[in-house]
Amino acid sequence: MKIPFNVPPHSSNEEKYISQAIANKKLSGEGMFNKKCEEWFKNHLHCQMAVITPSCTSALEMAMVLAEIGPDDEVILPSFTFTSTANVVALYGAKPVFVDVDPHTMNIDVDAMEKAITSKTKVVIPVHYAGVGCEMDKIMALSDKHGFIVVADAAQAIFASYKNKPLGSWGHMAAYSFHETKNIVCGEGGALIINDPRFVARAEIVRDKGTNRQQFLNGQVDKYTWQDKGSSYLQSELATAFLFAQLEEGPQITTRRLMHWNQYNAGFADLEHAGKLKRMEVPADCQTNGHIYYVLLNSAEERAALWSFLKEAGIQSTTHYVPLHSAPAGIRFGRVAGGMTITDDLANRLLRMPMYADLTADEIDYVLEKVTEFFARKS
Repeated sequence: MKIPFNVPPHSSNEEKYISQAIANKKLSGEGMFNKKCEEWFKNHLHCQMAVITPSCTSALEMAMVLAEIGPDDEVILPSFTFTSTANVVALYGAKPVFVDVDPHTMNIDVDAMEKAITSKTKVVIPVHYAGVGCEMDKIMALSDKHGFIVVADAAQAIFASYKNKPLGSWGHMAAYSFHETKNIVCGEGGALIINDPRFVARAEIVRDKGTNRQQFLNGQVDKYTWQDKGSSYLQSELATAFLFAQLEEGPQITTRRLMHWNQYNAGFADLEHAGKLKRMEVPADCQTNGHIYYVLLNSAEERAALWSFLKEAGIQSTTHYVPLHSAPAGIRFGRVAGGMTITDDLANRLLRMPMYADLTADEIDYVLEKVTEFFARKS
């Protein structure tokens, strides 16, 4: 049996909607499907504005423009995250400040984050790892106290929530990903969610190459010109047609992934009880979306051995991030606040299992069987 790590989900109306977009003769941003996606997010999250972007990276970059970060600013984020989270900070000359993670969730350690706050702290970027929410109420309380902007990296978090509130609705802004490895996809894509009304007017300019083109389209001005910093942050109509079809069936896709997550979690219980591995945790306040299922092995060497064993069995498992504080660019552009003991340890022991909507119960049973066999051979 061959089991890949990821297979992008398929929904019913993708081809139909793409054909409609072609028939409408409007293929760039701001077409019918772009607007449908924006409205979907506004209805789902009750946000002020949603910008459908070419990637989550570009959504985060746009957020940094709106936050007006620069060379004298610091941005606090976990070291255990994808390069984009820090790269968008370095791009504008600000300094990424890396902090450790909570061992229970791999999310930012709020106590470590609080200790890292200085007079230069302009933004904090909590990352909802594996679709498990950060402690956003505590983070927002610290934002109120210290005055920094919260931009949530919700790349993995669509249809997940914290304290019954969708993760994209926490923070002044939030960014989603629709890359083909995510739960809801359009090949390459993202969204910037704006929850704070003070950013809306400027966002309309920033998203459209720094021009007031939206005012022109609304008949407010007779021509549009360069007004501000900006870039081409609008997604194409073909991609948003695909995305809208996925959003429509998002609840069903999420339900299937959660079934797989629960099967893994039940199947690994005995191995955890025997001390062979540790299952991932979802705190009671979090409602996950089944984006990732990972286990923590007892050592880096054991993880490497299991990874190799599963590969030989036709199962594509995988590790995750190299902590950014130890990467060449992280050393060059950022700094560490506090210790990185947990990040360094767990990043070396984490192994992700195959996870996608069309995974079958039999395939998961095969993964569980092979992991159990690996430990039986070691005994």
